[in-house]
Amino acid sequence: MREILYTFTQSHSQKQHKISLLILHTKNSVLVSIYKHIKYPNSKHLEAVTFHTDPSIRSIFSKDSVKLISLARPSLVSLQNRLEMAPVIMKKCYTVRPAEPTRIGRFPLTELDQVNTINHVSIVYLYKKPAESFKGNVVEILKSSLSRALFHFYPLAGRLRWSSGSRLELDCNAAGVPFVVAESEAELSDSDDFYLLPEYDKLVAQVNYKNPIEKIPLLLIQITKFKCGGFSISGNVSHVIVDGQSTFHFISEWARIARGEPLGVIPFLDRKILRAGEPPAMDSQPLDRKVLDQPPSMINEEREKNKKKKTKVAMLRLSKTDVQKLRNRANMSESADPARGFTRYEAVTGHVWRSVSRARGHLPQQPTAVGLCIDSRSRMQPPLPQGYFGNATVDVIAVSTSGELISKPLGHAVRKIREAIKKVTDDYVRSEIEYLKRQEDLRKFQDLHALGGTERPFYGNPNLAVVSWLNLPICGFDFGWGSEVFKGPGTYDFDGDSLLLPDHDDPGSVVLALCLEESHMEAFKKYFYEDI
Repeated sequence: MREILYTFTQSHSQKQHKISLLILHTKNSVLVSIYKHIKYPNSKHLEAVTFHTDPSIRSIFSKDSVKLISLARPSLVSLQNRLEMAPVIMKKCYTVRPAEPTRIGRFPLTELDQVNTINHVSIVYLYKKPAESFKGNVVEILKSSLSRALFHFYPLAGRLRWSSGSRLELDCNAAGVPFVVAESEAELSDSDDFYLLPEYDKLVAQVNYKNPIEKIPLLLIQITKFKCGGFSISGNVSHVIVDGQSTFHFISEWARIARGEPLGVIPFLDRKILRAGEPPAMDSQPLDRKVLDQPPSMINEEREKNKKKKTKVAMLRLSKTDVQKLRNRANMSESADPARGFTRYEAVTGHVWRSVSRARGHLPQQPTAVGLCIDSRSRMQPPLPQGYFGNATVDVIAVSTSGELISKPLGHAVRKIREAIKKVTDDYVRSEIEYLKRQEDLRKFQDLHALGGTERPFYGNPNLAVVSWLNLPICGFDFGWGSEVFKGPGTYDFDGDSLLLPDHDDPGSVVLALCLEESHMEAFKKYFYEDI
């Protein structure tokens, strides 16, 4: 074993960072301990973070190139600078309604709207202080443009109501959107990893699920102003009303309106195109819907016990080179698809699935599933109209055993994922809708964990769910003062939840946001990078 210690100092804002890297070279790996000293006028912090990396990283360490650690293994820069972010204090709360009268009344939702995740999903964007040339009022511009955007996207200003059979309907009543204005003494420069800060979840307006559902807003907006003049814009939106594609369509059009531009794509609001409100078709035969059954449970363990275990969240980055290595390995395996090479989503998801199974230490015979959320817009015949506003995604699962995943090459897991995705055809989607229409009660298909429910399939240990935002227009939202400097999902704490995002600062790279049981996270990080 060989030990080398490098230190460098970086001045930043009103504080000074001194980073020491203790590198222990062994035959098969490198143990890197990173000590980050953060000096403030009245306090000092010292934290050590340890990583195991593959041998190829050794060559980058030299006194002149120590910072290249961020290029060789970007995840190592996720030092999780646990700076104590200043409290977020709510100052005002407005209710923003559509700028003009809209359709009023109750409208049916599609079956795809009413199953799977039916709570809210959040997204956070951070913006630097506008340039001196900007003379407008950020809050007033956002409120006014939101009101005009809601005229076009008026379902977001409504509320939900329960009907028989645990079904939901949309009450378009223009009740409006809560618009929270908050402040914090924090500065955007306080951390390169906002997602992991203790106060991050306070940047999102929270939903009180103890209220009756007809009182719960479908969209909540929060603006948090920071001491430095920068600010965050967050949205918390009901998954019953929109999926990811529709969410980012709305944000994009809201930004266009704020800039004084016309709509780019008019929302298509008629959900009857997916048979919303129609009775079951008597002349059709739904396909076998095993995909909607419960995913596997842990052998000899109670499902409810697993749900209560403490979890931890990490955001890990794969470089473009890492992603290409995974794709190449999958496409060169015996499981490769000669008709079409595996995509980066399939390859990365397969890698995550294998790494999670290894980290959890399953028995070889343990069944495990990965849940996949697939957009059906272009898979329908004919494709859904441009701007379809609602849920058009369906969930499928790929199933294997932990023993097979770990012992067989990456291509095995990726092929399982490809086979599950290929099921999503026009017939498949329509048969799922028909199947759900024939159910007396939809509760067992609804993710009600946030609402206290327990019947919905559990994608925690031994399973996981990997949602992709890789091909969604999730960034570049300019409301009149430039695009965001950070984007990230809101916090979540369900074991097995994960999200793949593009890293637009480095095209081709991928960021994984993952929640796992706390006891499994460090092992996952180790396998996630060692196995590339």
